[in-house]
Amino acid sequence: MDTVTQMALGAAIGEATLGRRVGNKAIVWSAIVAGIPDLDILVPFDDVIKSFTYHRSVTHSLLVLSLTTPLVVWLITKIHPREIHNRNRWLLTIFLAFASHPLLDCFTAYGTQIFWPLPMSPVAWSSIFIIDPIYSLPMLVGVICALVISRETDRGHLISRYGLIVSSIYLGWTVTAKTIAEPSFEKALREQNISYTQIFTTPSAFNSLLWRAVARADSAYYEGYYSVFDTGENIRFQRYPSEDALLANLEDHWPVERLKWFTLGFYSISRLQQDIIISDLRMGIEPHYVFRFKVAELGNPHPNPVVPEYLNAVRDWNLLSAIWARIWSESVYLGPRGGRHLDYE
Repeated sequence: MDTVTQMALGAAIGEATLGRRVGNKAIVWSAIVAGIPDLDILVPFDDVIKSFTYHRSVTHSLLVLSLTTPLVVWLITKIHPREIHNRNRWLLTIFLAFASHPLLDCFTAYGTQIFWPLPMSPVAWSSIFIIDPIYSLPMLVGVICALVISRETDRGHLISRYGLIVSSIYLGWTVTAKTIAEPSFEKALREQNISYTQIFTTPSAFNSLLWRAVARADSAYYEGYYSVFDTGENIRFQRYPSEDALLANLEDHWPVERLKWFTLGFYSISRLQQDIIISDLRMGIEPHYVFRFKVAELGNPHPNPVVPEYLNAVRDWNLLSAIWARIWSESVYLGPRGGRHLDYE
């Protein structure tokens, strides 16, 4: 989830737990704390795969954030000595603000390593798009009202609380929508006799009404769409090849191993001239994937591993209007026909 939304959530939590007692200090500190985990993007790494996969790890670990909470509260009570008598409430507030960040990130498709340093796969419940204004705006409006409305009345506090409640209800709706969409995808795959090993479902850009599924198979993957307003059961799946054989003898190449693990197995292998490319199938829409990496070059007889490179995708913003149209009509087609891939820079 974007950092602004994370900070708004933290601020709303601070207002709900401490706002009536300490006023705007609770909002400001909780917002700051909720934004801290994303500072890991400032850490320099020596290759792009490390930057990609170590984000949302150490600073998003619930264990690390739990241990950090008392230090932050100590700092707050040093800056605001009169708050020492509210120390226990500050401990609760700061921990909730910290924890809200990685837990909300878990609802997106990217994946969050909340159990770091345990060697567990990133958690990606993928029920909400990384930017969803319907979720963000109620909290932002509520927090702003709490900041600007006089503390002599409870009006700002109540608006902030209602904003948090509305956003939380919407987040719950996204989970409900996912539980509706996923069985529909699985049923359609069975009826079309499509064999697959695993399936990943996620909402399309900026909404929770149109859902996208990626079903991974041996050396191929299938993409399909389902709207909560669909009346029929004819979900169309488009098959795309994945040239998995290109990774022969690259199994021990760290970038390859790391991307397989981080993508939870939802990746594709393609060739761009002499380059071997791995794409994260969870983030984007065929063929516009957000994260694509060059990991090797073709060789004779075996591919040659290289220092990985991030490839910038040529994005087609006209797809947003197509997504909007597909929400309301099953006749709208999304995706290139025949599995055609566009060129990348």
